[in-house]
Amino acid sequence: MSAEEGACRPREDQYWLLWDGHCAFCRRAAAWARERDCAGMLVALPYQQAPQPPMDEALAAACRRAVHLRHPDGQLERAGRACLTVLELAGYPRIARCLRRPPLVWGVELGYWIVARNRALFSRLMFRARP
Repeated sequence: MSAEEGACRPREDQYWLLWDGHCAFCRRAAAWARERDCAGMLVALPYQQAPQPPMDEALAAACRRAVHLRHPDGQLERAGRACLTVLELAGYPRIARCLRRPPLVWGVELGYWIVARNRALFSRLMFRARP
């Protein structure tokens, strides 16, 4: 576990990426986002280690089903839309803005749910060990 993941309390001016700490796919995706966040605006931590508040039973139940992103102003995004904001923070704002428009955003959400329900398969396909 990285020092960032074990942090007690992320700064309030950062985006908090809340992901499933038991999921290898989620861990790798969060690491990918952290590596590309040059501005230091993203803190990725397992929802199981998130401070209370903002974590509560309702948010934990929601985080078991989908990744969540807490904005510095307290707004929460989930699933595909949260991933699009992470994509922006990772240095791909044009792509993210384009994908936010209907009907493309609907495809992003559908893709998110397909991947989320088949994490083990996509983990093997997308995050292969490098030779």
